[in-house]
Amino acid sequence: MATSYGALCTDFYVNQKLTVKMDLPGDRETVLHYFDRIRKAHPGMSQFRRYENEVALESAKRDDAYRWLAMRVHSLRSGWVNPDTLEQVLDYHRNLLEVSPHYLTIGALDVDYLELTFGFDLECGSNHDEVVYEALLADSPLRQVLDIPDSKLLDVQPVLGVNLTESGDRQAYFEVRTRRRNRRGSARAFKREPISLFTTVRQYGPVDHINDLTGIFDQISGQCRQLVDERLIPHLLKPIARHITSSA
Repeated sequence: MATSYGALCTDFYVNQKLTVKMDLPGDRETVLHYFDRIRKAHPGMSQFRRYENEVALESAKRDDAYRWLAMRVHSLRSGWVNPDTLEQVLDYHRNLLEVSPHYLTIGALDVDYLELTFGFDLECGSNHDEVVYEALLADSPLRQVLDIPDSKLLDVQPVLGVNLTESGDRQAYFEVRTRRRNRRGSARAFKREPISLFTTVRQYGPVDHINDLTGIFDQISGQCRQLVDERLIPHLLKPIARHITSSA
């Protein structure tokens, strides 16, 4: 990974999601024509797959780097894991917003919301919830809430959200996600999963014109990057990374 973000974590990725209010076209000809257009623009994305409730176009995994695009009834989702540069992945998402409305007949009134997520995975062999607790909450009043005799931490996954505009049409979220557990609290079956950290900026529609999506994308990508640099990295990622190292 050549990105400066990639140097801070095991895997770095940027995901985009565009949700719409009306059903996206589901007929064979439209879907194949759309994905073929994306494949020609991004030749490495040549693997067409069908999953439950979605169809997807993916690239082959090379050195843990890959791109993907998935289409569901009410959403288009896309992502790039471990890109060489941040500009590269942002151009990819912007290009999808330029092309998709034409091929899938998405109109301005149809837009529910557009969101962009910067994700960071941290490999951690220790108890995920204990690491997050010690890194973020141990010196806070929440310690007294969880200091219960003969108890063991089960779920420490903070999610924080803020409105970025007075009207509330643009929002930002910070999330820390730990290893999944079964109903009895065991994480043994998911021991290879990382601690994941996310910063998401979401802009709700409708939009004045469908071509405005790329301008909105540029705005939220700039805000997302600023929040990552000024908030997530110094106040979430680095403290957790230090505790992972000390607990190893």
